Amino acid sequence: MSQTLLLGLAGVLLGGVLNGSFVAPIKKLRGWRWEHGWFMYSVTGLIVIPWLLAVATMPPMREWLDETTAPAVVRVLLFGFGWGIGSVLFGLGVDRMGLAVGYGLILGLIAPIGTFLPLVALYPERLFTRQGIHLLVGVAVVLVGIVLLAVAGRQRERACPQLAARAALPAKSFLAGLLVCVLSGIFSPMLNFAFVFGEPLREAALRAGASLGRAADGLWALTLTAGFVPNAGYALYLVWRNRTGGLWPLHFARNLFWSSLMGALCYGSFLTYGSGASHLGRLGGIVGWPLFMSMSLITSNSLGALTGEWKGAPVKAVRLSVGGIAALIVAIVIIATGGQTQ
Repeated sequence: MSQTLLLGLAGVLLGGVLNGSFVAPIKKLRGWRWEHGWFMYSVTGLIVIPWLLAVATMPPMREWLDETTAPAVVRVLLFGFGWGIGSVLFGLGVDRMGLAVGYGLILGLIAPIGTFLPLVALYPERLFTRQGIHLLVGVAVVLVGIVLLAVAGRQRERACPQLAARAALPAKSFLAGLLVCVLSGIFSPMLNFAFVFGEPLREAALRAGASLGRAADGLWALTLTAGFVPNAGYALYLVWRNRTGGLWPLHFARNLFWSSLMGALCYGSFLTYGSGASHLGRLGGIVGWPLFMSMSLITSNSLGALTGEWKGAPVKAVRLSVGGIAALIVAIVIIATGGQTQ
């Protein structure tokens, strides 16, 4: 493998590690409810950090926006807003369907949609090249891994009463939960659509003088600003609905630190993913997406095991989980060996 390819793969996989771990600090919150932590995460991770970095590393905003077109900017904002909706629906879907079923169903849609829609729309001629075939096989193996992890998670829920109780819902709620999960699976890949279809913004930043590694910073800032609206809006709605506004002062400094760390990890995952994908050639945002998702799943499941989430789970469930992670690792190898396409 070339040095450029290795650098790109390392960036994408590191992005997956950060993405798979960004929610972990929410367990450290004291006195706040989910909505408080999610709002502060949205402020820091989707607004403050992206724009501070974009201002520090890129030419003035007006210069690189003058180098692109209004439709390209609109596409990025719409996809960012769509991803924000998908992010909110993700939480609702997992809550309605249970951790394993909801997570498996949503990720089972995010991985192929985020990979193949941009490929078919932009580079259909690449579908049956060596790289395209590796991508097809790799994504198929990713789906196998997701199914194994979902089945393992379902068995764990049945064996652990505290998880099973959370997932138990009336039968009439099943179709609603299924619809929410499907919609989340459709909207969530729009994060990758913004990166892939927003390529004119990255090219404009390069023309304006941005470096290759920093050219996507402005693109991410615009994308995440649009995604901030539904994420923060829903969190504030929950604060209003649950009448929990009085909890804000509780352990404020501690909770601000941990929720801000969530934002830093989340944005760091997008940043390193984008930088890595930029080094993978023309199909970087397409080839990198299943790698990013796979590493995110591996990390989140590994952290869950390390923090005792699998304590008391049946041996069969643990074996299925290990098998799912192994399948994702195999998928990473298959896709990575497909090579780089300029």
